[in-house]
Amino acid sequence: MLQNTFSEFNLEAGADEAGRGCLAGPVTAAAVILPTEFVNNILTDSKQLSGKARDLLRPIIEEYAVAFSVTHLEPNEIDEINILNASIKGIQECVLKLNPAPQYVIIDGNSAFIQKKWRENKNGKIFTAKEKETLTAIPNLAIVKGDSKYLNIAAASILAKTYRDEYMNRIHEEYPMYNWKKNKGYPTKEHRAAIAKYGVTKYHRLSFKLLPDQLKLDLEQ
Repeated sequence: MLQNTFSEFNLEAGADEAGRGCLAGPVTAAAVILPTEFVNNILTDSKQLSGKARDLLRPIIEEYAVAFSVTHLEPNEIDEINILNASIKGIQECVLKLNPAPQYVIIDGNSAFIQKKWRENKNGKIFTAKEKETLTAIPNLAIVKGDSKYLNIAAASILAKTYRDEYMNRIHEEYPMYNWKKNKGYPTKEHRAAIAKYGVTKYHRLSFKLLPDQLKLDLEQ
């Protein structure tokens, strides 16, 4: 059974992201503060759950959470600052939106919540000096496989996954030939075949290797 929190703080947020390895669509981050007494025997890492289970858990998480937030970082920002920085920045944006503010943050993975050097960006949200100071002051820890160890990270993983899936289902209606409703932007054989045939869209990540080297890519959008 997953543990409720890592620290001794009452307002501990768990954070995670979804869509990091996709060729199209945003990387979506989420942060969740759960009550210290929260218990759920089904809640675990979103990757270990069926879509039906995730959809069942999402309203429960949102109802019982002390606070939660979700952020999409679009492909143009991913291309500008790279996917690792975009994933971290998405989590940082989520933390800033939490009300009440967290006293501690735990993150799934092994990447530091605050990088040694802030990566400036032109696309997306630009942090103010005060926001950077706020983020830097929050004690935090990255935990490998944290989404299968702590309830608040697991909850964040479910919100990130379900909100991103909704986003991909929505843009599927705009570009149905890529079948994002099914592949969610991941590099499936079908998705790459559609890129080879139809070219790229405004939702594709141009900094990613969209096709094998031997295939020519039409960059017209």
